[in-house]
Amino acid sequence: MARTTVADVLVDGLARAGAARAFVAPDADPALRAAAGRSRLEIVEAAGALAGGVLAAAAGEVGDGPGALLAGLDDAAGLVRALAHAQRDRAPLLVLTGTGSDTALLAPVVKASLPIEPASAGHWIAHAANLAMKDPRGPVHLAVGVGAVDEPALPVAASCRPGPLPPPEAATVDAVGAVLADASRPVVVTGLECGADDARWIRSFVETLPAPVLATVKGRGALAEPHPLALGALAAGHPALQRADLLVLVGVDAGELPPGALPPGVRVLRIGRAPWPDGAFVAEAIGDLALVIEELAPAVRARLAADWDVAELDRVKRAVTRAATASPTARLVALAREATPVGTRATGDVPALAGWQAVAPRETLAPLGAAPPGYAVIAATAVQLADRERRVVAFTTPSGLLAGEPTLVRSAALGLPIVVAVLDPLDAGTAARLERAGVRAHLARGEPDFALTFSRAFLTCRPALVAPAGPGS
Repeated sequence: MARTTVADVLVDGLARAGAARAFVAPDADPALRAAAGRSRLEIVEAAGALAGGVLAAAAGEVGDGPGALLAGLDDAAGLVRALAHAQRDRAPLLVLTGTGSDTALLAPVVKASLPIEPASAGHWIAHAANLAMKDPRGPVHLAVGVGAVDEPALPVAASCRPGPLPPPEAATVDAVGAVLADASRPVVVTGLECGADDARWIRSFVETLPAPVLATVKGRGALAEPHPLALGALAAGHPALQRADLLVLVGVDAGELPPGALPPGVRVLRIGRAPWPDGAFVAEAIGDLALVIEELAPAVRARLAADWDVAELDRVKRAVTRAATASPTARLVALAREATPVGTRATGDVPALAGWQAVAPRETLAPLGAAPPGYAVIAATAVQLADRERRVVAFTTPSGLLAGEPTLVRSAALGLPIVVAVLDPLDAGTAARLERAGVRAHLARGEPDFALTFSRAFLTCRPALVAPAGPGS
């Protein structure tokens, strides 16, 4: 009977935490790699530490469990950059490094960096998984001590999943209800904590108030964007903010607010899964978002309807929709959206992703802040692996395609039917190179041809690239 090693215990903890696959960087510890191969996890080879970290972060954002990354420190700069991205995006991720790696190196870009010894491996993988998934979510590093990865270890039956949040206190619900009752023109802002289970409650909440809804980059789709009350992205100077007398932040994390987005002097109410540091709110309810909104239902139904002019909100929505598709690249995104069925997901490292109308949380995936090189293609690969039944479209630029090309080639080898839409002209040489790697490349001439070409590429159900033709193509 084979003995159980530290590596086996750690990899088993990844699976028990809900990770479906492990992304493996080229410099991953051989013993950790071998243990992953013996486990029930799917093994996906990453082109490098940066790509592996972005893959794992995207998997954590859209999956039921944390993303899992096995890596070394040969490319420490790439790993640090990937984990900083995961930390900024609040992506739950567990990264395992071996051969006595230093916990101090990654400490600034993770929630915790934990040294692992044989006697405590089972305890610490459970603790790390809970910490990564606990709001605010983020990456956690486990560093295996020198010579410990192959040592025998006993598995521990500790839970690798955080428990449910406690229900809100009655006094808190009453205080939030009183603030809502006192508002004439509330505006709701949805954020990254909003999940699929919260969406129907959010829709009922905003329709009953009623209140227009703005979304952060990560909060899109919490209210389906074709809805009359969905008025686009949260941004400083938005017309709805200029009339608001109360901002209701639903599932918004402190790190996802654009600078100056909240107008000064307007009261702010927050419903969230984790408290903010130094949040100045007139009231705040912490807990499961759906449960808090359900508890608020009697107070919301009893209040006077908000004093919003329906015609005014309609004018604002039409203006926001026009602005979102005003640029040539945004129109290409809108054309792609029209050619895809409901449920298609989109990733992007371009502002033009605003042209894609999201109808559910996590239907669009874009980074907070600067995108890691190749983000759109790499994230699309992780999202397609997480759900092979739902198609994924990646929107990027020629430079983004170049950075993501190694991952795209690996996606082609795996048969993942992602479609990469490059929004700026692409040269024929790049298209030919990708064709040789197994990616169907289509160069379009003009918007009508782009729409037709994209539809054909999407229907092929194989890895494909669509882009405007560059000069001489």
